[in-house]
Amino acid sequence: MIKKYLLISLLVSSAYADNHPQFYIDAALKNNLKLNAERQNKKSIEQNINISRSEFLPRISLSKDQSSSQFSNKIDHSGSKLSDSNLDTETNKISIDQKIFQGFKGYNSLKKSELEVKQADYKLNQAMQQTILDSVSAYFDLIFKTKNEQFNLSNMNLFERQVESDSARQQKGEITLTDLAQSESSLAGANANLIKAKTELLASQTNFERIIGKKAPSILNQPSNIEIELPATLEQSIKIAEINNLDLIIARLEHKIAEKDLNIEKGKLSPSASINFSKSENSDYSSTVDELDEETVKATITWPIIKGGENISSIKKFSYKKQKSLLLLKDAENNVISRTTNAWSKYQSSESVLRATESQLKAAEIANEGITLEYDSGNTRTTLEVIQSRSLLLESRIDFAKAERDFVISKFELAYELGTLSIDVINPL
Repeated sequence: MIKKYLLISLLVSSAYADNHPQFYIDAALKNNLKLNAERQNKKSIEQNINISRSEFLPRISLSKDQSSSQFSNKIDHSGSKLSDSNLDTETNKISIDQKIFQGFKGYNSLKKSELEVKQADYKLNQAMQQTILDSVSAYFDLIFKTKNEQFNLSNMNLFERQVESDSARQQKGEITLTDLAQSESSLAGANANLIKAKTELLASQTNFERIIGKKAPSILNQPSNIEIELPATLEQSIKIAEINNLDLIIARLEHKIAEKDLNIEKGKLSPSASINFSKSENSDYSSTVDELDEETVKATITWPIIKGGENISSIKKFSYKKQKSLLLLKDAENNVISRTTNAWSKYQSSESVLRATESQLKAAEIANEGITLEYDSGNTRTTLEVIQSRSLLLESRIDFAKAERDFVISKFELAYELGTLSIDVINPL
C-alpha cells in the first residue's frame, strides 16, 4: 500500500548548513510573498464563520434622542388663542432583536462559511506545496546554471590555449592557416556561449531570490542522492491523485459551496420570524406628560411574495452557478488524470535520459582525451576533429547536468500532482 505522504531523504556529505536545500525551503516557506498572502487570506475567510454565527445571536442596540420643539399660534377649539410653548424632549432606548426563523438561510450560510474555511485551508496547503516545488526547482536550476557557466568558462580557456598553441605550430609550418582559423572561430563561439551562460545564470539567481526571499549564494551543495518514495505504477499514481490532488479537492468544495449558495437564495423565499423587545425612557414627553417609560414586545413574521422577479432570477442565477461548478469539477477530474499521467511520463523519461547522458558523457571524455593526445603528439588528428571532440564533450557535460536537474525536479513535480508534497515530509531532509 503506497503511503499517502511523501518520504524524502537527501543524503548529504556534510552536516546541515545554510546552503543545503532544506535551509532554502524553510526560508521560502517563511518569506515567499504569495504564500504569506494566502496565509492572510485564510485568516480573513475564517472570520466568515463568526459572521455567519452572528445571525443566530440577539442584536442589542442603544440609542439616545434629543429634540427641541417650539409651538406658536396655538388656538383651541373655541377659537381662543393659547400661549406659545416649547418642548425639549429626551429619549433613551434599548432594543433587543432576535431572529427566530429565516427559512434555513442562516444555517446554510454557516455551513457555507465552514466549507470556505476548509477550502482556504486546502488553498494554503496548495500554496505551500507550490512553494516547496518552486524552491526545489530554483535550487537545482541554480546548480545547473552555475555548472553550465563553469563548463563554458573551462571550454573557452581550452580554446584560448589551443589558439596560442596552433599559432605557434602554424608559424613552424605544422598546420595551415585554415586550421588556425578554425581554432580562432571556435574560440569566438566559446566566448559567445560563455556570455549566454552568464546571462542565464543571472536570470536563475534572480528567480532564486524572488522565490526564496534570500540572496542567491555563490556555492550550493549538490546532494549526492535524492530518494523519494513514489508509486510503482501509473495506475497507483492516478488513484492517489484522485484522493489527494488539491486542485480536485478544491473543485469539490467549490461545488458544495455553490450548492449552499443556491439553498441560501431559496431560503430568501421562505417566511422569516423575529422578535423585538424595546424599552425607552422619555423626559419632557409632551405638554401634558413630563416623563414616560415604555416597554414594547413585538413579533414579526415576513413572507416575501413578489419582488419584481428578483427572487426567481436570483435562484436561476445560482442554479446556473451550481451547474457551472459541477462542470468545472468534472473538468478537474479529467485534468488531474492528464497531469498525473504527464508527470509520471516525465519522471520515467527523465530517468532514462539521465542514464543515457551519463553514458554519453563517459564516452565523450574518453574520446576527447584520446583525440587531444593524438593531436598534441602530431599524429593524424586534425584541428577540426579536436574542435568537434571538445564541442561534444561540452555538450555532454551540459546535457548530463541538465538531466540531473530535470530528474530531481520531475520527482517533486509528480509528488505535487499526487498531492503528497508537504512540509512535514520535507523537514527530515
